[in-house]
Amino acid sequence: MSDLEKIKQLRNSTGAGFKDCNSALKESAGDLEKAVEILRVKGISKASKKMSREAKEGVIALTESENKTSVLEVNCETDFVAKNEDFINFVKELSLINNLVDSDQEKLKKSLMKNKNTVEDNLVTMIAKIGEKITLGRAKTLQHNDSKNYSYLHTVVKDNLSKLAVIVSLSSNAESEKMDLFGKQLSMHIAASNPLSVDVNGISKHILEKEQELITEELKNSGKPEDIAKKISSGKMNKFKEENSLMTQQWVMEPKKKVTDIIKEMDLKDLKIVDFYRIKIGD
Repeated sequence: MSDLEKIKQLRNSTGAGFKDCNSALKESAGDLEKAVEILRVKGISKASKKMSREAKEGVIALTESENKTSVLEVNCETDFVAKNEDFINFVKELSLINNLVDSDQEKLKKSLMKNKNTVEDNLVTMIAKIGEKITLGRAKTLQHNDSKNYSYLHTVVKDNLSKLAVIVSLSSNAESEKMDLFGKQLSMHIAASNPLSVDVNGISKHILEKEQELITEELKNSGKPEDIAKKISSGKMNKFKEENSLMTQQWVMEPKKKVTDIIKEMDLKDLKIVDFYRIKIGD
């Protein structure tokens, strides 16, 4: 095999550049296996130098199968790389694996990809090849018994990759086209309104305490009597809960009504919002 053919084979198997392949082959005296190992070590070195940089761009990948839907955030440094074909293909394969392992990040990293290398190893290779920090971000799988998942992608980069993704799980004893339409519309509503939970009881205690602190600080120097300040504080907290609970939010497609009003009007037996997840790149 000629040196040029070896370089070509090495490039195809590792994704490294021409100069790096040529240098590795010289260092290994033409031994392809040794050259691959040399490139791997160099790739790890390059990758480790890049890992101190910020990676706030990237894509959200969504994969569905039966009643299971998963999202995975993969970050990079620039939007230019987020649209790179190699990066896109890499993330698409990651998304499929992520759905299989139910968004378990440790299992994902150790999983084998099509080239028989682990996700962890391929990530190092991709960083070295593309020249940017790439990280696995948040991941979530929704799978509930007797429920149906709906999804929405906003600012689509390509196919199942976007900048924002929503999954929502609905259950009803009377599934219908009406429910399917509502599921799609509700996904869009969640994308636009960004609720914290399905209902008031689901908002975390920590978030409520932080909001109360902010309101108290705001009213501290208002000069209002204590009893009036308490009433204002209570009103502001109630408004915060209402605006951040999905069921009590104004329906984006008909703002005079709330989500709970829309559900009542649909008159579907036992229709229930079981769960939802919203993820936006960089948030």
